[in-house]
Amino acid sequence: MSKEDFRGLVAKLTTEISGRPLDADLQRWLNTEHGPGSEIYKAVEQSCRQGVAEGWMCEREGGGIRYGRVLKASDDLNRFSVDVVDMDNVVGPHHSHPNGEIDLIMPLSGGARFDGHEAGWCVYGPGTAHRPTVTDGRALVLYLLPEGAIEFTRAGA
Repeated sequence: MSKEDFRGLVAKLTTEISGRPLDADLQRWLNTEHGPGSEIYKAVEQSCRQGVAEGWMCEREGGGIRYGRVLKASDDLNRFSVDVVDMDNVVGPHHSHPNGEIDLIMPLSGGARFDGHEAGWCVYGPGTAHRPTVTDGRALVLYLLPEGAIEFTRAGA
């Protein structure tokens, strides 16, 4: 799948979630409608695996994490940006989500978990913060950020 095809896939997904509150109800809906085993989940997972292998995803590395912003927030993506990280038993940098964050967890090995969640979707509401953590293996995690908004905590703050 090309980067353009990936953009089209994400645009279909963001059209379905656009305007919905980022909350536990959205997380349940995503896991029911587009959870592991669904066509969308499988297509996104395959695209991410291919994108990482081809080098157009996760092209940067720091702190034991491969990462990168794949798509900037734009109208065709319903104002969501897309980042993908490749994490293997590591704790990432503390950050907050001014507008919330929607995560798709795709384990690559073992029973990898992201912030305690197995394969599937995790939704953080506006104003939340965390240190993204992958345990029990390696996982790809796709982040949908409304307006691309993310604020990293400065070291020592």
